[in-house]
Amino acid sequence: MTHPLTTPLSRPLFGIVMKLISVMVFIVMQSMIKAAHVPAGEAVFFRSAFAIPVIVVWLAMQGQLATGFAAKNPMGHVWRGLMGTIAMGLGFGSLGYLPLPEVTAIGYASPLMVVILAAMFLGEEVRFFRLASVALGLLGVLIVLSPRLSVGANAGTRESFGAMLVLGGAMFSALAQVFARKLVLTESTSSIVFYFSVTSTLLSLVTIPFGWVWPTGPQAALLVTCGVLGGIGQIFLTTSYREADASLVAPFDYASMIFSLGIGLFIFGEVPTLTMLSGAALIILAGILIILRERHLGLERAKARRAMTP
Repeated sequence: MTHPLTTPLSRPLFGIVMKLISVMVFIVMQSMIKAAHVPAGEAVFFRSAFAIPVIVVWLAMQGQLATGFAAKNPMGHVWRGLMGTIAMGLGFGSLGYLPLPEVTAIGYASPLMVVILAAMFLGEEVRFFRLASVALGLLGVLIVLSPRLSVGANAGTRESFGAMLVLGGAMFSALAQVFARKLVLTESTSSIVFYFSVTSTLLSLVTIPFGWVWPTGPQAALLVTCGVLGGIGQIFLTTSYREADASLVAPFDYASMIFSLGIGLFIFGEVPTLTMLSGAALIILAGILIILRERHLGLERAKARRAMTP
């Protein structure tokens, strides 16, 4: 059986389409969670639990059930699941305090933080270009955050709290990605996807004493749909990276800003501010610069390996 990470890259355009669909699905999922108005822990439970059947069916169709259930590093899955669950909970919680596009923009800080954390914990080399790009991106984050953290008539306690939630979520998401980078050394992609859903489902139950509510019919429908969409989005995301090079499809993550602006405006009546848009533009620019630099370095390393091959 061919491992998803070693499948030949054959359909880059198809991979891009899969990535765009996954981005759109995840933004729709977030908007449904925002509309459901339930505690963050409860939202994490529905998002994770109802994604599991979708993922299991998908693994069965791919003939990967055996690899999906196999875990060589159980504690690695636990740590990755813990970081990812906290990130998800903080992100979902922030949706009750901030506009959807603003949550999306601040969330873009996560890949910037990955660069720093990977250097600290994985020993990855970080050169000046990447450091400068990270600094540019963090400046954009500060611009987006500035109206929420300032003192004065325009500052609100609820909005400031929401900004801290989504920023904390970005940090834990970055930690989850660092743990995932370690996991891919010993675990299959299918097992990482499956055990994250299982771990986050179980961990979310810890939040029951902190105010879960019995959902109404419409709320339950929204939450169950969120879980199903979460599983579908994960399938499209995994497929995109199997069909095309990561450096090619990764920049399309930022299409989520377009989708969130549209949904925020037409569904929730959230009008973006110039400050938010300008900050988001800087963050997106920094992220794309890092991706393009990584692609260039990857091509150079591949060229060097070919040159050394007899």
